[in-house]
Amino acid sequence: MKTVAELLREKANHAVVTVTPDSSVFDAVKTMAERSIGAVVVVEGDVVLGMFTERDYARKVVLQDRSSRTTKVRDIMTDSVYYVGPADTREHCMAMMTERHFRHLPVIDNDKLVGLLSIGDLVKDVMSEQKFIIHELERYITGERG
Repeated sequence: MKTVAELLREKANHAVVTVTPDSSVFDAVKTMAERSIGAVVVVEGDVVLGMFTERDYARKVVLQDRSSRTTKVRDIMTDSVYYVGPADTREHCMAMMTERHFRHLPVIDNDKLVGLLSIGDLVKDVMSEQKFIIHELERYITGERG
């Protein structure tokens, strides 16, 4: 089973984009749009306080007719953050995301934020593994030698 540490190593860019709780929602959404990402981790210093996602924006700003320029991230972020460590498995991450209905999972190592995994990262890895298995089975069936 692949670990979170292995997934982060294989990820093209595993730098975590963060915002402060006092950032405006507008600035957070702008950052997300510029980076083509769906979530940012909300931190104060080295402490993870929460997550801010596209879903938070849609449900807590747009649908409540709030101003993204005056609303602070702290007012609408998801503050119950679940996270994983480097030794956790891909399967554990997927089960946690499915059970708790979220799409992004911070990676914490020794109380330090070291990465962020999305459901897309995990699905991409599963698909890559399945493609490899199919290729190997096809080679076995056809008698192709390596």
